[in-house]
Amino acid sequence: MESYFKLRENETNIKTEILAGITTFMTMAYILVVNPSILSQTGMNFGAVFTATALAAIVSTLLMGIYAKLPFAQAPGMGINAFFAFTIVIGMGHTWQFALTAAFLEGIIFIILTIFNVREAIIDSIPVNVKKAISVGIGLFIAFIGLENAGIVVHPKSGTIVSLGNVTSGTALLAIIGVILTGVLLARNIKGALLIGIVVTTIIGIPMGITKLPNAVFSMPPSISPIFLKFEWNHIFTADMFIALFTLLFMDMFDTIGTLVGVATKAGMLDEKGNVPRAKEALMSDAIGTTLGACFGTSTVCTYVESASGVAAGGKTGLTAVSTAVMFMLALFISPLFLMIPSAATAPALILVGLFMLSPIKELDLTDFTEAIPAFLTIIMMPLAYSISDGLIFGIVSYVALKVLVGKGKEVTITTYIIAALFILKFFV
Repeated sequence: MESYFKLRENETNIKTEILAGITTFMTMAYILVVNPSILSQTGMNFGAVFTATALAAIVSTLLMGIYAKLPFAQAPGMGINAFFAFTIVIGMGHTWQFALTAAFLEGIIFIILTIFNVREAIIDSIPVNVKKAISVGIGLFIAFIGLENAGIVVHPKSGTIVSLGNVTSGTALLAIIGVILTGVLLARNIKGALLIGIVVTTIIGIPMGITKLPNAVFSMPPSISPIFLKFEWNHIFTADMFIALFTLLFMDMFDTIGTLVGVATKAGMLDEKGNVPRAKEALMSDAIGTTLGACFGTSTVCTYVESASGVAAGGKTGLTAVSTAVMFMLALFISPLFLMIPSAATAPALILVGLFMLSPIKELDLTDFTEAIPAFLTIIMMPLAYSISDGLIFGIVSYVALKVLVGKGKEVTITTYIIAALFILKFFV
């Protein structure tokens, strides 16, 4: 492992990498319940989707760790699964087999684009200032997710867009206790502070009635046979398939690119040109994961923003991702134990990871407004639009527009112009 993952070269060790992988898993294990809950509303078998979700996460995250050698985890993406269920199936009136076919075709297209370096070229075309801003924006976004999951901030039916929840009881109080506890561990430089915080907060939640103890620890995973390789080929040349496919491609591509750039920036992995190392391998892992995930019977796989929690815990190599994949393997057989962890216990890790992700803000060029405004829009739009890709859209489009309008258009690369044009087109499709 030392020679393969270059642990000493990356100033890390096996213990740190494994703890980081477990931390990443703990913060994203919710997908094992949430994804089946969403996709089952299309008529898909809940148990089968649970198994497919775990298998997709295992395969794609192993690829990310062993092939790309990066500390990022992958699984069926939130947001994309909602589009799969509520737009393609329920909204457009298609079968879930149609939606799985769209996800499968998306994966094949991504493999082709990655082979020809198209997706890697897109990453390279993002301006350096915007790349740094992505990390900050993801930090605010992931902290907002944590606050929302815990009920610390809520969406009232009337009045303000968001407001403070009931912080004197329930999940919100437990999450606040978790933030303070984890903060103390971090301040004392305790190794594995985020993971310890999750475990202890889960235990504290037992007498509070929030953590529900499982009736059993071990269980056999349900069969995926009801949804395995269930494709529908008779509509692949229709306008609806084009719309579904284009939207899935767009959402996955820029969510994954944004996450890769943002978390790699925070981890100090960008090279001297500001590029993500082994980006092609990472994108290929994502593409293969999406293709195989559709075969298993789940929606599009993408790189998870919760990977930032593992990076914050010290993960720097592919061993972190391998550790996360092993946890998903275990979850297949002892899922009741993992699924008892309440959102209030993982929320503190997400909130504090938001803090860790802010550090690149010190490196932003705020003196040149053609650089500062795109960076600011990237940062602010990610949490407000609740989308990494939408934040990236505002950053890139405003960057091109400002550079052109002030006579600095030559500073913009051809690829960046093309990406900005595609971003604008996205709003009209």
